Amino acid sequence: MPVTALHHYTIRCTPDELPALVDFYTRVMRLEVGARPEIPAPGAWLYAEGQPIVHLFAHLATPDVPRQPVTGHVDHISFRSRRLHEMRAHLDAQGVPYLEAPIPGWDIHQLFLHDPRGLKIEMTFWLDQEEKNGGAA
Repeated sequence: MPVTALHHYTIRCTPDELPALVDFYTRVMRLEVGARPEIPAPGAWLYAEGQPIVHLFAHLATPDVPRQPVTGHVDHISFRSRRLHEMRAHLDAQGVPYLEAPIPGWDIHQLFLHDPRGLKIEMTFWLDQEEKNGGAA
């Protein structure tokens, strides 16, 4: 199959919104700022295990008006995640509200939260892999 995974998604913003977004994705989501090509607008590329996941592109002169729902046609972005117990504790310590959504009949547990621009983020944990990796649900 030619398509095998999501490579990254891009969030457009103003230069003034950029610091809060970088803070959220590095502090809360634990991504890392990494290499970014020369682009004629400020921004950041945020990585997980060497893979660019989120591109922030601060090219807007003024904040765009949020659409309703905030994510437009996209309901949410999902990150495959590990160490559910640790992530709950981290989000609690950061004061980031989230909702839990276990999937009945499946070994999947989800956490839902929002970034500073209102984009809904899903963190998906495979519980059978949590046990193998020593993580607790």
